[in-house]
Amino acid sequence: MPQRAPFRFANRLALPLAAALLAAGCSSLGTAPTSQHSAKIAGLEKPAEVLIDQWGVPHIYAGTTYDAFVVQGYMAARDRLWQMDLWRKRGLGQMAQDFGPAWVESDKAARAVLFRGDMYREWLAYGSDSKRVAEAFVAGVNAFVAQTQADPSLLPEEFKLLGYQPAQWAAEDTVRIRHHGLTLNFTGEVDRAQAFCEGKQNGARVDWLRRELVPDVKPQIPEGLDVCGLPGKELKRAYALATASPRFTKENVKVSVQDMAPEQLLALSESTLNQPDANTLASYGSNNWTIAPGMTTTGRPILANDPHRAHGAPSLRYISHISAPGMDVIGAGEPFLPGISIGHNGRIAFGLTRFYMDQEDLYVYDTNPQNSKEYQYQGRWEPMTRVTESIAVKGAAQPVIVENWYTRHGPVLAAEGNKAYALRAAWLDLGMAPYFGSMDYMRAQDFDQFRAAMNRWGAPGENQVYADSSGNIGWIPGGLTPIRPNWDGLTPVPGDGRYEWTGYRNGDELPWEFNPQRGYVVTANENNVPPNHPLYQKGIGYEWSDAARAQRLHGLFEKAAKEGKKLSVADSEAWQTDIVAVPAQRLLKLLAPLKSNDAQTAQGLALLQGWDGTMAKDSAAAALYEVWSNASLKKALTDKVLAANERSFAKETSATRMIAVLESPQGWMSDAERDQVLLSSIAPAMQWLQTKLGADAKSWTWGSLHQAIFVHPLAGVVDSATKQKLNVGVGGIGGSWATPMATSYNVDTYQLTSGASFRMVVDVGNWDASRVVNTPGQSGNPASPHYRDLANTWAAGQYFPLAYSRSAVEKATRERIALTPQ
Repeated sequence: MPQRAPFRFANRLALPLAAALLAAGCSSLGTAPTSQHSAKIAGLEKPAEVLIDQWGVPHIYAGTTYDAFVVQGYMAARDRLWQMDLWRKRGLGQMAQDFGPAWVESDKAARAVLFRGDMYREWLAYGSDSKRVAEAFVAGVNAFVAQTQADPSLLPEEFKLLGYQPAQWAAEDTVRIRHHGLTLNFTGEVDRAQAFCEGKQNGARVDWLRRELVPDVKPQIPEGLDVCGLPGKELKRAYALATASPRFTKENVKVSVQDMAPEQLLALSESTLNQPDANTLASYGSNNWTIAPGMTTTGRPILANDPHRAHGAPSLRYISHISAPGMDVIGAGEPFLPGISIGHNGRIAFGLTRFYMDQEDLYVYDTNPQNSKEYQYQGRWEPMTRVTESIAVKGAAQPVIVENWYTRHGPVLAAEGNKAYALRAAWLDLGMAPYFGSMDYMRAQDFDQFRAAMNRWGAPGENQVYADSSGNIGWIPGGLTPIRPNWDGLTPVPGDGRYEWTGYRNGDELPWEFNPQRGYVVTANENNVPPNHPLYQKGIGYEWSDAARAQRLHGLFEKAAKEGKKLSVADSEAWQTDIVAVPAQRLLKLLAPLKSNDAQTAQGLALLQGWDGTMAKDSAAAALYEVWSNASLKKALTDKVLAANERSFAKETSATRMIAVLESPQGWMSDAERDQVLLSSIAPAMQWLQTKLGADAKSWTWGSLHQAIFVHPLAGVVDSATKQKLNVGVGGIGGSWATPMATSYNVDTYQLTSGASFRMVVDVGNWDASRVVNTPGQSGNPASPHYRDLANTWAAGQYFPLAYSRSAVEKATRERIALTPQ
């Protein structure tokens, strides 16, 4: 394997380093690696060593705990510097500094949602040494940034294309930035208010069809709130400006590309860190489970996790192994944060999914006609708080002065007439930096310690599954839920003092399990609060992910338990890549007795009736099903049951609600009308597919539509050859938003948008037998052999060993880096 470009340091330190590393207990145990490098980095106390295995995973061996985090930051920056720098720049509201005046508005919005509280108390919220860990991590990041300043050839290509330099980090950046967490339900409240407005007296009926709520509560618009006066489009835009990752266009960035014609300066694709857009079918989700020894072939626990996020090049996940005296943890995290959030430490294993607690609210205020910066609260005019800041702007002689205004509830995102609208978000409070809570739990040694660490978890809400080498398994949801004593959190509320949070629910109030009698725990973003639990009806959250994945996985576990089948690591791999769609099976039951005299409808009906609901990439029926169920059937149903003015939410119609209406049409239509809706919607789907894929239905495949392409953010501004180098395409892929192998797509193009960013199956206790895959690769450098080497492995549902013991790591090592203090 050729030497990797980022390391061009002289090897004159190799011999003294070898002696130092031997003294530090970091000697080589296996065959010589393919390449060796050495470097001095600031921040280290003792020599350290990194062994990079054949899949691009860095295994860090350090002399102290904090040296290990220094090296983790250094290696993350070495592999992902541009991705990390963009995350920081966007989060701190510093885009205009390097990209120009078009970014001032989004910088202002980003600064509105920066944490601005007491940093002393903030650090303590995560654990006793969280500040020290963050300082060590950013020291490593800054060490690599300094090396790029000394040797510009080390800079990733993106900096050269965009014509700027990476910034130095501060420890506070890791926790003050809050935009990267998956949050809800601010935009859901906006959409619900608009549904009630469009539906008038039938607003509740329109909203019921739009979104499933669990438990099935009936939202109520607060007395005196004019939902039709809500500036919904402006509010959603303001929220996106504050929280979503950047979209580059030819209007807001200049790219330094030689010989590029103006017409080639196309809009840059959306950042890989972005939240899902309105055209993405189904929201992000994840799967995890843990299996007790009594149900496994090994007699040891098995823990599996595949978190689902937006796909792009590079990946959101970064796998690393951090080993130092008293700590030996391996798994995945996000490259811009220290630690490991999904993995194991040689004693316990852990994996997360989103627990959809509601941590946001939209407050609506009456403002003073004489002073728009005062709002009515408890019968008086209360002044807003102003925060004034200067934004440096590339090409401008002077910085731009901006003002953000805050009520007692949070930042004001919009104002018009005598109204103002503010976001209240739990994640803006102390101890709520997304995912930073893993600092504490990744070092726990038993369930009690793990549960104590999860009680300090703030945001976003998470399901953590647990297993340890003593044979225990468990489940702990974490996150701080606002207490809303007199409303459900599903609609905007007046900010006049009638609707106030009264603190957060204690973490001990949430349900949890330790060694459940059933022998397993599985979560997939469904409402998994037991119906008999005191909190089930108390507003933890109502807007959960569609339960299709959970239903399929629970069914697989229940079947195995009933048959007495022992489960293996391979079974967990198969279930993570399972492509059976439960909603499809439910709709197929409705189609089974139907017939049609129309030739085209009959052809489509026969294709679906002969299918079992498996979303294989080579299946013609799967292609027809997705186009039919999520386009023409949804339209036919909403046209039937909603008035013309109520159909603006047709694309958002919940698949679960649609199927529920079709299964039990009473109150909506007759059985005969239901059958007509089912049949009449098949021909439009057939016609669309014939236009798209050809007249012969036998040649159709789901994978022809459902393409997996990991798009690089700069792909839109380079020539075709460079675009091919930046993007990673793996062709057609199976699955759908409803299958355990979640592969959500854009409803207009059917191109994959999100899914498993990372998959892991841990053989608890026999750690080297654990299996993992990232995608499309570990590196963010397109010139690296690890930029795209995992994409086909991932697409094929395959894994590689997660080497943990020193001997296993040595056998897999392909690159060795010796680091010494500068």
